[in-house]
Amino acid sequence: MVMTSLSRVRVARRPGCRSEGLLFAGGRMLRCALGRNGIRALKREGDGATPAGRFPFGRAWWRADRGLPPAGNLRQRRIRRDDGWCDAPGAACYNRPVRLPCRASHEEMWRADGLYDLVVEIGWNLSPRRSRHGSAIFLHAARPGSGFTDLAPTAGCVALRPADLRRLAARLGPRTRLVVCL
Repeated sequence: MVMTSLSRVRVARRPGCRSEGLLFAGGRMLRCALGRNGIRALKREGDGATPAGRFPFGRAWWRADRGLPPAGNLRQRRIRRDDGWCDAPGAACYNRPVRLPCRASHEEMWRADGLYDLVVEIGWNLSPRRSRHGSAIFLHAARPGSGFTDLAPTAGCVALRPADLRRLAARLGPRTRLVVCL
């Protein structure tokens, strides 16, 4: 059975809680974690904020040793041990996937903590790329925390419980847009 892709996924901050959010998709509401400094219209590298706006979803990345490829209509890429994502504003490969080892500052996509076992790229600061406007903004699994969501804040990404992330990824397609509201 082929599921139709959602046209829109909306994220809003939970009132009174800077880093806790609600994600609305296909008639469902899911709790999510946001950047530790909430949602901002003027995103900057390292500010700990989730960017506000309307974004396409890019590829879905997954670790084959931790599960099956995600269902859905997004392009997919299996994560390898030498995959990284550049977060060095001055580098030519800023906010792009890189092969490790990489001299420029970067995030490793192959993580021991499971946060990136399934990752969906959020189309922030890609075309055109602007130095210091933020990099590696993903939809990924959340770290356990405390409070309303029981999910720890992110560095600027949107994070869901792993089971919620997998179900949502199955409903995403190339025309689905993420709307992050201020």
